Amino acid sequence: MNKILLFAGTTEGRHMAEFLNRHRLSAVVCAATEYGKCQILPGEYLDVRSERLNADEMVRLIQEEQICLVIDATHPYAVLVSENIRNACERTETEYLRLLRPSGEIGEDCILVDSVADAVEWLKASGERALVTTGSKELAAFTEIPNYRERIFARVLPTPSVVAHCAELGFDAGHLIAMQGPFSLEMNLAMLRQTGAKVLVTKESGKNGGFDEKVQAAREAGARILVIGRPSAETGKSETELCALLAERYGLEIRQEVTIAGIGMGNPENMTVEVQKAIREADVLIGAGRMLEAARKQLGTAADKPCFDAYQPEAIREFLDRHPEYGRAVLLQSGDTGFFSGAKRLFQVLKDRSIRVLSGISSVVYLCGKLQTSWEDVCLLSLHGRKANVVDAVRHHKKTFLLSGSKGGASAFCEELCRYGLDQVKVTVGENLSYPEERIVTGTASELAGQSFEALCVLFVENPAPVSRETIGLPDEAFVRGKVPMTKREVRAVSMSYLGLNEDSVAWDVGAGTGSVSVEMALQAWNGEVYAVEQKEEGIDLIRANALRNGCANLTAIPGKAPEALMQLPAPTHVFVGGSGGKLREILETALAKNPGVRVVINAISLETIAEAARCLEELPFAEPEIVCLRADRAKLLGKSHLMMGMNPIYIFAATGGGHHGTEWEN
Repeated sequence: MNKILLFAGTTEGRHMAEFLNRHRLSAVVCAATEYGKCQILPGEYLDVRSERLNADEMVRLIQEEQICLVIDATHPYAVLVSENIRNACERTETEYLRLLRPSGEIGEDCILVDSVADAVEWLKASGERALVTTGSKELAAFTEIPNYRERIFARVLPTPSVVAHCAELGFDAGHLIAMQGPFSLEMNLAMLRQTGAKVLVTKESGKNGGFDEKVQAAREAGARILVIGRPSAETGKSETELCALLAERYGLEIRQEVTIAGIGMGNPENMTVEVQKAIREADVLIGAGRMLEAARKQLGTAADKPCFDAYQPEAIREFLDRHPEYGRAVLLQSGDTGFFSGAKRLFQVLKDRSIRVLSGISSVVYLCGKLQTSWEDVCLLSLHGRKANVVDAVRHHKKTFLLSGSKGGASAFCEELCRYGLDQVKVTVGENLSYPEERIVTGTASELAGQSFEALCVLFVENPAPVSRETIGLPDEAFVRGKVPMTKREVRAVSMSYLGLNEDSVAWDVGAGTGSVSVEMALQAWNGEVYAVEQKEEGIDLIRANALRNGCANLTAIPGKAPEALMQLPAPTHVFVGGSGGKLREILETALAKNPGVRVVINAISLETIAEAARCLEELPFAEPEIVCLRADRAKLLGKSHLMMGMNPIYIFAATGGGHHGTEWEN
């Protein structure tokens, strides 16, 4: 098979070289410098060379190596080199393909100039400090700027010849940054802040050249963005298009091996051997900055492996689609892939791909090991980007593990435990687990409340006396009463049975009174939310007191009249109406508007409310209701005898939205 000639030296050029080698396509790969050659991974099917060629030398190379296809993956600003390559291809009648670099997004806040000379003139007029990231070739032009030795900071490649050239131009060590890119947003931002630069000068180097990260960093640093536009509009093919063309021409089967790997706590020594091997063999590493840094430390001398700083599944999917040349992509996840991990969403977004999963050591495994306790009986929760009823978990479990996700979260959690009478439970807080600065602190909730901890930390709570999960029908004595009416135990039990709450239901209690039904609802929907609406101030106070007394952190008291107070509440899955204030129809209409399939239970004592409830359930879009008339008698001790004392009969209406007159209701 005739060879392919690839002019590389850029990020996309290196990608293409790896693609050719992986698919066993013989290629001569040319880089302009020895440094550029070192950036290209050697391969069995690659002949990598470093030399600058003019057009005649290119012609000779094409003829000697019997080249059938030339791929130009040089820098967008290397105009003369591209002209020479095209000229050589025309003279030898060899097919020429230009590999295009994806453009970056130039926002309205960017100052666009046509050339380096124009950028220099702009900087002369501005008088501000600037971080110049255009490379060393054009750096001499910036020496025309007055006081350039103090005003200009240059970022260049870290080769001895480049650094020496910059020194000859008058750039000392304090104004020279010699590093290999592309750079992350955080790295660019740190450099802008360190140098105090008010202007970032960059070429429109595209996504592979880190253009977007530079622009975003400048915005966050409050620096102006001076962009030198590309020399001219080019025609060619993207990496994806070129890979597809080669695949069709040579009958290649392009398959990406995607590995989702849990890297443990973050310390490289915490990684499994299997994960370390996957990282070493990967063509590209994808993950958040902290994960990529851990991988770089593990790689050691191979730390220049291509990386993509991202954690959102959609951005990762887009990157993989744009870069089929990466045959082995490793997606790095903190801890273990199955413990509150971003892997869950990745599985959904990448469901059409073949995925390999490598487990890691999770924070719960690590901390329980440190505490010399088992974790098979631990209740696992996370507040990192989500909500959880941690008070309920601690009340009902001997062991609870929690991922905290915000500054002050650990301290606030301990304070909440204290409010709900759990001030003496044992709490262990772990910070920076596996790192040299690891800190593990143990005390009671009251002792740790108010202390300062890292935003990202973990908590392990031990409750020596957990309570069993409550069944419906709590004793009346479980509630603070006051003068506000309270639904009796027998009625609560039957009403709750008809309501049929799930553990994650979102429920309204309208006309909540003392909150006795609200508490019952909150204990059953322990992983959901309950909103108790009450117009009397005394009732609101009693609802809050009963929530604290019964450990219902997921119960919120809402002062106000229905239906007005219902308008801003989230859509309910279940609604209990214990008091309507003459607004029963409006309450039901509001609930149906938010959720046409809502489950409703109504308690009615007066004949007027009974008639109104029957009429509403008949006229509004509900399925055939269930109606129960309940009367309960209680024994009361009088002297030596027990007499049965009757309570008022109560009607219980239960219905589900979605029907009309017993038939399917259609919107």
